[in-house]
Amino acid sequence: MDIEDLRIFVEVADAGGITSAARRLGVSKSMVSRALTRIESALGTQLLARTTRGAGLTEAGVLFRDHAAKVCAEIDVAREAVLPEGDLRGRFRVAVPLTSGPVHFAPVLAKMARQHPQLQIHADYSDRFADLIVDGFDCAIRVGSLRDSNLIAKRVGQIYGKLVASPDYIRLHGAPETPEDIASHQALVGAETWRFMDGDKIVTVQPQGRFRTDNGMALATAAAEGLGIAWLPDCVTQEYLVSGALVPVMTRFPLPVGGVYVVRPPSPHPSRKVRVLSDFLIESFENDTHCWDVEM
Repeated sequence: MDIEDLRIFVEVADAGGITSAARRLGVSKSMVSRALTRIESALGTQLLARTTRGAGLTEAGVLFRDHAAKVCAEIDVAREAVLPEGDLRGRFRVAVPLTSGPVHFAPVLAKMARQHPQLQIHADYSDRFADLIVDGFDCAIRVGSLRDSNLIAKRVGQIYGKLVASPDYIRLHGAPETPEDIASHQALVGAETWRFMDGDKIVTVQPQGRFRTDNGMALATAAAEGLGIAWLPDCVTQEYLVSGALVPVMTRFPLPVGGVYVVRPPSPHPSRKVRVLSDFLIESFENDTHCWDVEM
């Protein structure tokens, strides 16, 4: 049974169908279908139940998927162990935040691809919180505070932020002086909770407002248009602050320092691809003090 066929089957299982798997892999649907046919013929059982509305795993397929994924992972570890200093190979799927990704992380991934020409990097830019296991990602770059999970995280840097508003908004509505004042202002809501430092204590606020989005650049644009106050990282607001379109407010209560993390599914053997990406990120941001600091 060919290892690449196994990889294709795992992709089909994780993507929820042949069409989605083919799109993820960048290959034709017929190529995916032939790989599945070869595996089912070798096993003598049906792994995928195909219908006019799509495809789903059979009971045997569900069972076989976990074993196939473990085999693929072990093969990757074995290859890396044999050639630990060689070029990275195969496919590397990374979930990247859309807000900061194109500016800060895309160059890192491009450099990694340039130095490892046999590596296929598939980067998914989205501010949606991806499920690494269900969506089939090798790792994700995440910014801010991490949710509780069984994922393994490596902190590669620190991120700073501010509460900001436009001069026009402040002229019309004033500026909050304390976290309690935020309740009387229009908040541009990205995160469900805003946190501030009051000395050594963290104060949590539930912002309320009529403008909500999961994209930091959209929040910065709305703030510059005078729609309200926004809680944002410096890497998003830097140009606005330099131009004067936004100004810091409530500076006596700074935002807690957030983290930049590489997170991966739990495994006793971390992928060398993930370790290399972490090293590239640390190297890339060690001299960028506008928004990031490096955690060694």
